[in-house]
Amino acid sequence: MVAAIIVTYHPEIMMLGALLDSVESQVDHIIIIDNGSSRRSVELIQQYLPGNGTFISKGYNSGMAGAINTGLSEARKLAASHVVLFDQDSLPDPDMVENLFSVMSIKEETGYRVAAVGPRYSDVKGQQASPFVKLDGIRLRRVDCNEDEIVAVDHLITSGCLISMAALANVGDMEECLFIDYVDTEWCLRALHKGYSLFGVGSARMKHDLGDEIVKLFGRTIPVHSSLRYYYLIRNGIWLLRQPWVSSAWRVMDFRRLFLIYLICSLFVGSKFENWKIMTIGIWDGMAGKMGRYEG
Repeated sequence: MVAAIIVTYHPEIMMLGALLDSVESQVDHIIIIDNGSSRRSVELIQQYLPGNGTFISKGYNSGMAGAINTGLSEARKLAASHVVLFDQDSLPDPDMVENLFSVMSIKEETGYRVAAVGPRYSDVKGQQASPFVKLDGIRLRRVDCNEDEIVAVDHLITSGCLISMAALANVGDMEECLFIDYVDTEWCLRALHKGYSLFGVGSARMKHDLGDEIVKLFGRTIPVHSSLRYYYLIRNGIWLLRQPWVSSAWRVMDFRRLFLIYLICSLFVGSKFENWKIMTIGIWDGMAGKMGRYEG
């Protein structure tokens, strides 16, 4: 049994409706966890809830990790064997879950301990399909994946990720102290540390909203987020670097990446001064282990 877990927070209701229309026939049950949306949004979500759906309103913002874990608890009550996770602004192809499940089953039959598999995704604004990523020495290598390919990876984004509940029992649930950002990274690294594999699946496709806007900088396409998101990104990245089970290669690679994000977002992207100020707070909070929701 496959259950979908969808986390909502003040959703754009037409986009959520399209997601539900696509997912309803692909899974056995849909679990929507709402993270404190307005009363009107909650009413609309309930109106769109399909017949095979469960709606849980938390009444406050518990973060992405907290909401997913609530959904996982509900999936266990339903005796689900697998869960597929979705952000509210994603749109999977009609056969995405089927293709993911097929690949996971094939890999398990050939002896792999598979924790999760994920789709190729492209931005809803029209960007081409994003590559998967794999650690290559002390660099994060982008791995292109054609329609007929399956690639071993070191990271899968949350949305669209099909996860084995048996693997979850061993790896553990999402790390709630992260609140948002690095939730998927931390779980994937923890799964790899415990001897599991992750795969990207070329035949499984999904559209996904990568950020508030997209800018071109130094020949790269960069999604732009709010300053608060940069706080979580820097803080949680620093926190993860300090975990004893993270490899030295990952620490070197991600420290360099976080340093570049700090510089670029302080000097070139969005509200530069506000970005710098809150990311600097994020560095200190990450070093001090001050985690959870940012209270200002």
